[in-house]
Amino acid sequence: MIEVIILAIALSMDAFAVSIGLGAKENSPRLALKAGLFFGIFQALMPFIGYLGGKGVLGWIEAYAHWIAFGLLALIGAKMIYEGLHEGIEEEFSAITNKVMLILAIATSIDAMAAGFSLTLLDASPYVACLIIGITTFAFSWAGVYIGKNSGTWLESKAEIFGGVVLILMGLKMLLA
Repeated sequence: MIEVIILAIALSMDAFAVSIGLGAKENSPRLALKAGLFFGIFQALMPFIGYLGGKGVLGWIEAYAHWIAFGLLALIGAKMIYEGLHEGIEEEFSAITNKVMLILAIATSIDAMAAGFSLTLLDASPYVACLIIGITTFAFSWAGVYIGKNSGTWLESKAEIFGGVVLILMGLKMLLA
């Protein structure tokens, strides 16, 4: 179960970083709740979709599943590190509407769909794992808006880099297990 919690924290870092950027731009309890709900729901759904896809092909690729999980987590982690070293997408939006939040929620959770494949290799219920991922992302996103108000965007990139490093390390652990 500890692996699920670590995965949840790592996957939530993308949404956390974007929420910090949003909070630096506009700060309100309504935005914090909206960020938590949008990001939390999508971060919970996407890994479940990835899990279902992984379950469907696991019989064909079972011998290589650890390598595939490592590759996916390493790619996602590298992408997060890269994004942490470059500007975030939230600077491109002038107003934070529901449409913008939907786009950001999808953009930050696409990686979680690929990471959902790794749930097939963990000894945990996928329902519980996705619920933990969703709740964790909600909490980090909600807090990120308030942190962004106080810190500006300097913490934004550090959160993404941290999440990327953790995902790469989880991939290595799965490969070596």
